[in-house]
Order: sequence, then C-alpha cells, then structure tokens
Amino acid sequence: MALWLVRAGRHGEHEKKFLEENRIYLTWGGLSHDLARKQDRGELRALLEQVYPDAPKGRISNNLGQIWAFSRKIELGDWIVLPSKKKPAIHVAKVKGNYIFDPGGEDPFFHYREIEWIAQDVPRTNFAQDLLYSFGAIRTICQVSRNDAETRVHKMAENEWKSPGAALGIPKEEEEEEGESTENSEGLVDLVQVARDQLAKFIIAKFKGHGLARLVDAVLRARGYTTYLSPEGPDKGIDILAAPEPMGFGEPRVCVQVKSGDSPLDRPTLDQLIGVMQNVQASQGLLVSWGGFKSSVDKEEATQFFRVRLWDQGDLIDQVLAHYDTLDEEIRSGLPLKQIWVVAEAAE
Repeated sequence: MALWLVRAGRHGEHEKKFLEENRIYLTWGGLSHDLARKQDRGELRALLEQVYPDAPKGRISNNLGQIWAFSRKIELGDWIVLPSKKKPAIHVAKVKGNYIFDPGGEDPFFHYREIEWIAQDVPRTNFAQDLLYSFGAIRTICQVSRNDAETRVHKMAENEWKSPGAALGIPKEEEEEEGESTENSEGLVDLVQVARDQLAKFIIAKFKGHGLARLVDAVLRARGYTTYLSPEGPDKGIDILAAPEPMGFGEPRVCVQVKSGDSPLDRPTLDQLIGVMQNVQASQGLLVSWGGFKSSVDKEEATQFFRVRLWDQGDLIDQVLAHYDTLDEEIRSGLPLKQIWVVAEAAE
C-alpha cells in the first residue's frame, strides 16, 4: 500500500469539509467531467487543455499527473497524509472508496474518495524532519516514497504517533529517475514550511517546559508589555501576567498560561484560564499551547474573541519572527536566526 500527500486547498480552505465528510476531494475548479471515462493520459490531457485553454503546457503536464493519480493510481487501503494549514498538525487517513464523480457537486467538489481518518491533529513535531520535508511538497497530490516513508508512518501509528530521534538536518534530495511521473515525485518543496519545521523543533528542544514561558514572556516584553513571570514550579494557572506602561498598570491586563506539551489542549484548560483571569482581575487572557488545540477549544474561539487569544506553535513562531530583533539578547543568543531570500515558486 502506498502513502499519498493530499492537500485541502492552497490555504487549507477545504480542510474542515475533508475532516467532517470523511472524504478527500480533487479541488480543481471547473473540472466537471467524469475522469473515469478517460481511458489514458492522452484523453485526460485533451480534456485539461479544453477546460483550461490558457494554461501553459508545463502546468497542464503537472496537473495531469496529479489528477491521474487521484482518479486512477490511489488504491483502496492506501494511506493519506493531509498537512493542516490551520494548525501545526498532520491528519492521516486510509482510503476506503474508489474514485467517485458527482456531477451535481458544488464546484470544485465534483470528484472524491471515501476515507477513514486514522488520526487527526498529530503534531508536526512528532515527525522526523525528512518526513516533514517530503510532506512539504508543493503539489496538491503526490506519492510520498522517499526514505521508507510509508513504513515509518505505519510504525508511528503503532507507537502512539511518536517518532524516534527526529534529526534537525534536511537529507540530500534524491535524484529523480528520467521519465518519472509527477504523481510519484515530491518535486519542489515549500521551503518556508521546511524552515518553520526546523525552527519548531529547535525551539521546543531549547525552550521545553518553563523555558517556553520564558520565550513567550520575552515576546510580550518585545511588544511593549511589562510582565511578571512566575518562577519555575507550580504556578496555580498563572505563567505570566502582562500589561502596558512602565510599571504594568495599563490596560489590557493579560493573564497568560503556557503549555509546552505536544498534545492538543482540551476545553478544561481554557475554562481554567478564564477562572484565573477573574481571580487576578485580568481583562484578557492568552493561552499558548505548543501542541495546538482540540476542536472543543476551537469552537470557543469566536465566543471568547474579546477575552481570550489562542496561540499554537505557528502563532508563537510568527511572533518570534516578527519581534526577533527586539527580543532580549539572552533569548536571541539561545535562538540564533538569520534571514535569507529565496525565489518564490508558484504553487499549483
């Protein structure tokens, strides 16, 4: 059985639909034709040229391999990895149904396969860096085969989604055989995501436990807050208190709870923070969870919008990068970063 990478839109806009409907969709807009009727790649190419007359030949070839893979190459029992764009997590599923064409579907949801979710919200940091490198392929659909990826993901499933010894380095990319079809090639990768994955692993290794609270405290001070950082040990639900003005007497008064574990937080942790906010007369709260949040917390985000902010590892990394130059010298020396420029490749 093969392992396939499938994406739920460039920005993850279809992720909720995939998760709730237990399906993966082929999300090429305007492609309202039964792909099972195309007997070979030549017929499929002719269809794509008809539907997308202004598309360059290279894009048609790229799309051809991905669409052919979805309709013909993915098999029952194959595993799917779907990297989330909404949180620092990866979802894993097993293919349960053959290709289906739904002519009455809403554009672009004409083509789908039934799946069974094996695991949702597996933290990205659980995966070794070389696997994350493969999962960072820019293509929407491709087979992941490098470095025995399928076997290793199966073993992770047997080991409660833990991965032994994830290295920080990126392995040298293997040479592709001449004529290799695009659906079996990971090709170009999202270098920004690869860099963020490396940074995430470095941060959690360097700032585990109370160290992550120190990093959040440094970010808040870089943003102009005066803070109180609880000493290491039992904190009674208060990791950081923060407020503007030199003595911290301004508004908003923020109570911060920081969790460095790799498992998503559930609703009770949010409720605890809200209770502690009342105890210390804080007007707002910040809940930082390196492992992200379960859906029970996500559902409260709108309800608590004017009281609580939720940061997962992606949000914290955004804050670190945005305020890196004004972080304490001690923090920056423990987290040495440099900015580089790369050519932006357009995602298909």
